[in-house]
Amino acid sequence: MLQGEYTHTIDAKGRLIVPAKLREGLGDTFTITRGFDGCIYAYSNDEWEALKERIAKLPLNDARARSLTRFFIGGASEVEVDKQGRIPITQTLRTHAGLEKDVVSLGVGNKVEIWSAKKYNEVNAESFENIENVAESMLEFGFTI
Repeated sequence: MLQGEYTHTIDAKGRLIVPAKLREGLGDTFTITRGFDGCIYAYSNDEWEALKERIAKLPLNDARARSLTRFFIGGASEVEVDKQGRIPITQTLRTHAGLEKDVVSLGVGNKVEIWSAKKYNEVNAESFENIENVAESMLEFGFTI
C-alpha cells in the first residue's frame, strides 16, 4: 500500500525525486500518466498492467471508452529511477499537472498522485473543509470509518 505525503521540487530538466518510501512500492521502473483533478498518476508495473487490462475490455464503439483510453494510455510514459532517485516527467505531463517548481507526491493506496503544490492546496482546501460530508456520502458505496 502506497501512502504518505511528500513535498519537493522539480528541476529545470523536468526531473522529480521520488521519495524512497514511494519507490519501494513503485519499483525502479514504473508508469506515469495523466490523472484526474489535474495531477499525474504513477503506477507500479503490476498495477499499470491491471489498469490496461480493464481499459482494454471497454467497448471501442463507445466514445466515452475511447476518451478514457486516450486520456490514460495516450498520455502514459514508462520511467526509470536514476541513481539520484529521480524520474523524468514529459513536458506533456508537466503541462497537464501544471508542474513548475514545488511538487507534492501523495501515496494513495494503489498509486501515487503527483501534484503541483499550488494545485494540491487549492483542490484539497475545499474538499478537506467538507470532509465530514464527503465521508457521509461514501455510505452509498458501503464505506464506513
